[in-house]
Amino acid sequence: MAPPHENNEGFTGSRLRRRSLLAGAAALGAMGAAGCVKVPEEGKVEGGDLLSRLRDAGTVRIGVAGELPFGYIDKQGEVTGEAPEIAKVIFPRLGVPHVTAVPTEFGALIPGLTQAQQFDVVSAGMYINPARCARVLFSDPDYLMLDAFIVKKGNPHGIKRYEDIVKKKLKLASGTAYAEIAYAEAAGVKNILILPDPVAGLAAVEQGRVDAFAGTAITTRDVVKGSKRAEVTEAFQPKVDGKPAYGAGGFAFRLSEKKLRDAFNKELHKMKKSGELLRVVGKFGFTKDEMTDLTLDDLCPPVKGAS
Repeated sequence: MAPPHENNEGFTGSRLRRRSLLAGAAALGAMGAAGCVKVPEEGKVEGGDLLSRLRDAGTVRIGVAGELPFGYIDKQGEVTGEAPEIAKVIFPRLGVPHVTAVPTEFGALIPGLTQAQQFDVVSAGMYINPARCARVLFSDPDYLMLDAFIVKKGNPHGIKRYEDIVKKKLKLASGTAYAEIAYAEAAGVKNILILPDPVAGLAAVEQGRVDAFAGTAITTRDVVKGSKRAEVTEAFQPKVDGKPAYGAGGFAFRLSEKKLRDAFNKELHKMKKSGELLRVVGKFGFTKDEMTDLTLDDLCPPVKGAS
């Protein structure tokens, strides 16, 4: 799926849970009932000793939200997905050999990490944005989600970006609550056909009802497999008001656990540099297009004067 519109709090909508940050009173109440746990003071970043405690225990608990391809439990009952598989590589290298999954709803991931402490790290491909950075300590992103279009074979209209839809007066479709709607509107596209998912988008393109369907590169590539009448355009970085609209995801840690986050980042960058990261996540549909050199500071610029 593609990222949906953000609401006025800067959080993404609930259709795509990975990008959602809903944390209702019911979720908080349910986790509070799980037991009283001392919680670090919110808003305070410290070194933390969690890494030492994890090494002693030999196990790290990762929070996942059951979403392909980012983090889920497979048919054999094993946790997998791009984020858990990265965790399975990095944590043993940090001296923590075992990775245990704690499944939950996406909207409960941050409260489960910071309040109930049901797990030690969020491993769900969560989008990094300033609203979330105020509540958790993110790693650098491990992927960047670019956009692409489903078009007819041969791309007869030469569609590459949203601006091409406007210039050539073409018909565009996208998915319910997808952020691509906002990207297209920012480029001047009007009367976008809203469809339930990329499968419906593929059918609309094949039937000639629209000239293109906009979604993320990874989902559009997946849905056109086997189609004889449609293909996917080259992935591109969408822009809004001339600025890149980044959809980059990473791992989330408690604000008090900077030592663990920094150690994790160090291993993540080794994986990026060697090409191992792409080899690990490639089986989930990720390509070189989704690899990124963006850092946390690019997505959540440090506050001036902060230590």
